[in-house]
Amino acid sequence: MNHIVTVQDAVTAFAPFMEPTDAELDAIEREMPVIRAEMDLLDAQIIVIERTPTELDERRIRRARRRVLAAHRDQLNGTVVQTGGAA
Repeated sequence: MNHIVTVQDAVTAFAPFMEPTDAELDAIEREMPVIRAEMDLLDAQIIVIERTPTELDERRIRRARRRVLAAHRDQLNGTVVQTGGAA
C-alpha cells in the first residue's frame, strides 16, 4: 500500500513572507514600459504567424520594434514615460 502525503514546501510555497518586496515591485513598475512594448511586438508577430504579412502588418511590426527600442533607451537613460495602463 502506498501512502499519499503532501510536500510541505509545496503547501507553503505562497506564504506571506514569500511576497515581493517594495523594491522588487518598484523595479517591475520601472520596467513596465519595456514589458508593454515587448508585448505589443509579440502581438504583432503572432498575428502573422500563419499567413503572409501584408504591408500593414509589416508596418505594425516595424513600429512595435521601434517602440521596444525607444522603451529600452528611455529605461537606460532614466527617462521613463508612463503611457497606457489599465482602463
